[in-house]
Formats: sequence, C-alpha cells, structure tokens
Amino acid sequence: MPASSNTLAADGASSADGSSMRNLTPHEIVEALDRHIIGQQDAKRAVAVAIRNRWRRQQLAESLRKEVAPKNILMIGPTGVGKTEIARRLAKLTGAPFIKVEATKYTEVGYYGRDVESMVRDLVENAIGLVREKERAVVEVEARVRVEERLLDMLAPQPTSFNDAADDAADNAAEQYERTREKMRAMLAAGELDQRRVEITTEQRSQPVMMGVEMDQMNIDLQGMFEKIMPKSSVQRELTVAEARQVLFDQEAEALLDPDKIHAAAIKLAEEVGIIFLDELDKVVASDSKGADVSRQGVQRDLLPIVEGASVQTKYGYINTDHVLFIAAGAFHSAKPSDLMPELQGRFPIRVELDNLTKADFARILREPRSSLTKQYAALLDTEGIELVFTDDSIEALASYAHRVNQTTQNIGARRLHTILERVLEELSFEAPSMKMGRVEINAAYVAQRLEDVADDEDLSRYIL
Repeated sequence: MPASSNTLAADGASSADGSSMRNLTPHEIVEALDRHIIGQQDAKRAVAVAIRNRWRRQQLAESLRKEVAPKNILMIGPTGVGKTEIARRLAKLTGAPFIKVEATKYTEVGYYGRDVESMVRDLVENAIGLVREKERAVVEVEARVRVEERLLDMLAPQPTSFNDAADDAADNAAEQYERTREKMRAMLAAGELDQRRVEITTEQRSQPVMMGVEMDQMNIDLQGMFEKIMPKSSVQRELTVAEARQVLFDQEAEALLDPDKIHAAAIKLAEEVGIIFLDELDKVVASDSKGADVSRQGVQRDLLPIVEGASVQTKYGYINTDHVLFIAAGAFHSAKPSDLMPELQGRFPIRVELDNLTKADFARILREPRSSLTKQYAALLDTEGIELVFTDDSIEALASYAHRVNQTTQNIGARRLHTILERVLEELSFEAPSMKMGRVEINAAYVAQRLEDVADDEDLSRYIL
C-alpha cells in the first residue's frame, strides 16, 4: 500500500514504562486500518486480535501474565498488497516501538552480515526515541525558559563594572540593566530579534571506525568503552537567534532528561509492546541448490531463540524478547511455510494469506484512503496554484492499466500505481511552475494518451511501468 504522510494518533497508546496500552477493541483497530489500507480483512483481523490480546494480558495477575506469550503472525502474499503497511500502521496506532527488517540481511554467525540480535537492539533504539520524545514534552516548558535566559545573556550581557562601582551607582546600573533585559525579553518573545546573530557552543563526539567495522557491529562492551573514551570537541557556531533557539532548546532539554530513566523505560516498553516486522522470511528457506543455503538454515536457527524468547544484551542493558510481537511476511512463491524449520513454524501460529489486488481494489486505493496517491498529487500541484481533478473514468482507467501491467509483467501490487501516476503526470509536474493558475482535469482520455502505447508494449511496460 502507498505510505501516507498522515499518521494515526496514538493518544495514550502506552505509558513510558510499557505497563499500559490504549484500550482499542479489534473492531476499532480494523476500522482505523481501513482508513489507510484497502481490503485484506483477514490480515487486519489477525493483527487486531493480536494487539487486543496484549491489552488483555496486561489485565491479568502478574503470575499468569508472565506465562502468556504473544501469538506471532505469518503473512503470506505477493509484494505490494499491504503486508508492511498493515504492520507499520498498527505500530503508529498503538504507539508501539516498531522496526521492519529483511531476513536476507542476516546471516548465521561466522558469515558476513548482521547477526540476528541486532534487530532487537534496533527495536530498543526505536523505543528510546519514543520515550525520549515523550519525556522532552514533559520538560519542554522549563527548557524554553532556560533557552530564553541564555539568549538574553547573549543579547544583553551583564556589565562587568557592577562590582567595581559604588553602591548607589551599582544599584542604578543594575536597575538599568534589568529594564534593558526586560525590553529585550519582550522583543525576543515578539520575534523582533530573530535575525540577530549570536555565537553558541556545541559539542560533538567522533564515532570510531575500526577496520571498516561500524559502531553498531562492534561488541557491546567494546562499543561502550569507545563511547566513554572518545573525546568530545567543542565547536563555536554563529547563528541567527531563530536558529540558535532550536539548538539551545535541544541542549537544555537534553540536560533536563534522565538518561538512565529513559533507557530503563525504553527497554520495558520494547519488551512489553514492541513489534518486529520480519520481511522476506521465505528467502531464508534452503533450496535444493548449495552455496548460501547453509547460512540460510543458520539464520533460521539463530532466529529461533529470539522469537521464542531470549535475553539480548544492548548498550542500555538486557532486553527480554518473550513478549515482543513478531510479524513475519513473505511471498512464498518458490517455497512454502512448511519448508521452514518445524520449530520456527511453531512460533508463528497465526497464518494469514493476503489476496492479490483486483482492478476494483486499485480503484478503491486511488479513491478511499485519507492520503491516497491522487490526493497527494493534488496537494502537491496545489502549491503551484493548480487545481488537479481526477474524474471517475480516469480512476477506472488508472486502475485498469495497473491491473493489466501487473498481470502481464511482474506483479508488484499497489506499488504499480506510483510508476503509472508518475508517467501520467510527468509533463504536468514539469510545466506546472510556468502554467497560469487554473483547473486541470485528468480524464480517461488523458490517461490513455500517456499510457496506451507503453502498456501495450510488454517490453516497454516491463521497464517503464
């Protein structure tokens, strides 16, 4: 499904310590997913039940709660039918830490590639970002007060002559300084000083690279040691007040945050409500040929303890994956789920098959989602003063071409709409800045004029559409 710029609100989705979740019923979850993703009701129902079961688990007594494991999901279906988008939207809806990884990036220990535990570390990093954002909102007011004081110190520094003057003179000077400072405060609040330039100091720490090994691939203990010993360098920067305000806010907010509290809360959040979307699982199924198959089988063996539940060391502490929800996906064209290791199959008890998209599905994808591609293009060209309108017959024509090309060449699902719309609107997008403001109507004839020759030529459509 095409990704949208709009995200579902996650108000009250989960507390910083991961101890509570937004109380959404399966019906509400499916309805929310329906706003962005067309069809695939079986998959939506499966993930909705999995998320509701997480909420149900948190209502149990602690002794029983530990025993209830998540019901991991295996989505089976071709590319572009909504597997990734369902998982991504689900994470946004619930406010859960979420990462998408491709199984083909991982290799068995001893082979070149990332180890499977790195996906769990990435999940923790994502959780830290969520918790940090929430904590920054808590300290925002105090941080902005501090920023204002620092900017005033730069714009109206206190005279050094106060201490050398006589008592009366010092008092008068102090009063005069306070009046000046308050005037500057009012001007600063009104934005009248935004273009004044100030000099600020920032710090940065260089990241070590040893023999081509990046930091995230280093041993955790070694990585922590290097982070502590690598020196910080101070950099003087001259910025406008408007630019400096954001830099200083980041510094002050960071100073007010408790890193240990954030790290502990993030680990708890990732453990309780984290979601790992494991794509291309079918690609680590061993085939009849040799070569990389040994490593593929090894990836499955390495994945098994992570999915079953293991303690993984991160630079923020250990995280247990017992209650992380794994959603795996794959096309399974040349392999079957039963070709996976039996133990790994058993860790994905919920199986859902996603349908190929029909012509009617393509038409709905163009019409119904809140941020459909047609709405996105209309909004983009509106910035040039052009009102872009798609007629009903143009939607049907676009859907027909997308479905036809998918049938005659490689089926890439809804992603085909991106290439088709780019082709249809290429000339208009290029000429838009020089056109006079007005209304442009896209109808079936307009679509056919730009697509018919390419779509009819299978070789051309293979490379262009």
